[in-house]
Amino acid sequence: MTTDTLTRDPASTVPLSQMDVSDPKLFQSDTIGSYFTRLRREDPVHYCPESAYGPYWSVTKFNDIMQVEVNHQTFSSESKLGGITLQDMQSGEASLELEMFIAMDPPKHDAQRKAVSPAVAPSNLVLLEPIIRERAGFILDSLPVGEEIDWVDRVSIELTTMTLATLFDFPWEERRKLTRWSDVATATPETGVVSSFEQRREELLDCAQYFKGLWDKRANEPPKPDLISMMVHSPATRDMPYLEFLGNLILLIVGGNDTTRNSISGGVLALNQNPAEYRKLMADPGLIPKMIPEIIRWQTPLTHMRRTALMDAEIGGKKIRKGDKVVMWYLSGNRDDEVIDRPNEFIIDRPNSRHHLSFGFGVHRCMGNRVAELQLRIIWEEILKRFSKVEVVGAPERTLSNFIRGFTRLPVKLRGH
Repeated sequence: MTTDTLTRDPASTVPLSQMDVSDPKLFQSDTIGSYFTRLRREDPVHYCPESAYGPYWSVTKFNDIMQVEVNHQTFSSESKLGGITLQDMQSGEASLELEMFIAMDPPKHDAQRKAVSPAVAPSNLVLLEPIIRERAGFILDSLPVGEEIDWVDRVSIELTTMTLATLFDFPWEERRKLTRWSDVATATPETGVVSSFEQRREELLDCAQYFKGLWDKRANEPPKPDLISMMVHSPATRDMPYLEFLGNLILLIVGGNDTTRNSISGGVLALNQNPAEYRKLMADPGLIPKMIPEIIRWQTPLTHMRRTALMDAEIGGKKIRKGDKVVMWYLSGNRDDEVIDRPNEFIIDRPNSRHHLSFGFGVHRCMGNRVAELQLRIIWEEILKRFSKVEVVGAPERTLSNFIRGFTRLPVKLRGH
């Protein structure tokens, strides 16, 4: 009995000094949760001396994460220090020295973010909503009822790619390029998405070339409310160096694609795993606006953000040294029972459901959070009009990544009313 238990749950047996939560396989197998539970309980600010990414600190509790988030004077996002992911942004074979505003500190961050944020401002969302709704309806109406389909490819990717193409005013018939570039931007060779870092580099340079063509075209046109036009015509962004332009593009592509895509898939899975909540939703579609933040908390589509200490500091009683890599595990903070009531339950009418870490906090809070919520709200409103159930009929396949918490496949069958 004891040996069997030990074999089943290595999270409870590995010595804390040897625990490394950065292994992407723990996320792909969805077994990471028990490791974070143990860290929150026994060592909430945990030092890992050796990993594939070098030594790093894990910050696993909600309030400690918030402390790091708001203190950009001490904890930097700058790409030249390694950026915002466990994997240093400017290291490794065939790397591109990309600059992007999420990996900058104020004041430069603020100016560049301000240049593109009107695209996702409430006034623009009002204009976007009917377009997204029409496209969501078109996608759902093209699906067969009663046949097995891959929800990731047919719905999640398609809707988010359509929305992103609209935000960029990207050539419609080539919109799946955006999907590919998003996947490539966060891929490593072991994922199978690219065969080498060299291939990744080449594809991202192709992305830059393509967008350079759009940039030059928009530069000779009057300003329009799309992201490229906004960057072209804003003093903060129009003279960006080439790699900074590419970096900001990739940020907007990944931010606008991966995260929403995986929450659309994650919501379907969560409702299937919690049939009482699905019944509650069918009985009262008015719960959709409350359910959306709960889906985003539950999925936590970006597992972490990373910072680098600019000076000695203290978090949760631990001494952090200047230059140390500090990882804020949003996925863990979103399961912290000291802040979130019954965090391991998916509750679609959860009170205060917006109190989660999935969008980050402070100056780097996700710029597109309202677009993400808008897409999720619309797709669920349109699903409920058409189908009595989106039924998961096979095991989901998850992304091999410690950064993107996503799905590569989710087999479902649609049931009509």
